[in-house]
Amino acid sequence: MGKIAIFTDDPGWHGKQLKLAFAKQGYDSHYVSLTEAKIQLEESGLPIRLPEFANALPDAVFVRGVPGGSLEEVVFYLDILHAFKLMNIPVYNDGHAIERSVDKGMTSFLLKNAGLPTPATWVARNREEVLKIAELELQQGHKLISKPLFGSQGEGIRRIEKMTDLFWLTSSHGIYYLQRFVQCAGEGYADKRVFVVNGKVIAAMRRHGGKSWLNNVARGARCEAIEADEKLAQLAIKAAAALKMDYAGVDIIKDTNGNYSIIEVNSIPAWKGLESVCNVCVAEHLVADLLGRYLKINML
Repeated sequence: MGKIAIFTDDPGWHGKQLKLAFAKQGYDSHYVSLTEAKIQLEESGLPIRLPEFANALPDAVFVRGVPGGSLEEVVFYLDILHAFKLMNIPVYNDGHAIERSVDKGMTSFLLKNAGLPTPATWVARNREEVLKIAELELQQGHKLISKPLFGSQGEGIRRIEKMTDLFWLTSSHGIYYLQRFVQCAGEGYADKRVFVVNGKVIAAMRRHGGKSWLNNVARGARCEAIEADEKLAQLAIKAAAALKMDYAGVDIIKDTNGNYSIIEVNSIPAWKGLESVCNVCVAEHLVADLLGRYLKINML
């Protein structure tokens, strides 16, 4: 029986779904924290040591979470992912994809560099320069979003609507990330989450934030299944390709002028909310893609 390492510190519902999907295909999977991994370079033995994999390296690695920590700790965790790939062990999504997406500044740059629509964004260290940018944007009638450079599920995000809000403008370890707020079409607040696997859209939903402008499911947003039209689907597929991801959760807003704008590309997206409204088993799609494409397992 093949063995898969699922990197996570909190398996939860998603970890259980992956474990079941791997088992269905005849693979044994184990939850492993990257904090437990170590590099051990000796004359003999495995160069990477993981709990549950004492005698052999896993057939593949599924990344469901990368812990936070000091710069050295995070670099080490990514080193582990890079090392597995260098040893020709599939890493899904790989370390480079994680690096591109976890850094919101690089995500925004790569989207813009690929010619994809994304809100005006500023990333800088100098507070006085950032304040001048924010003041000019407010004077021109634009609202802004301040985000931590690293983060997820809406944590640490603030909306700047007036000059007095600038008092609360804080950096993310010395770096400021500002993005022009996009008002969605229609009433209230909503965006679209499009789930892409290997260049194909497998499901999509609209997330309604209700009275909150944050549309994260973790913060109580209501989900509604939708069919992704061709333009929406192609934007999501191109966004995932720009960040070179095996799979991605792409967040897109349609503005008041009817134009789409990509606001987030997630390399470790949740899908519980998506499955609550869409007739799809995301874990099975992910496992089938990993095993079929990288381990050449016949999934028929």
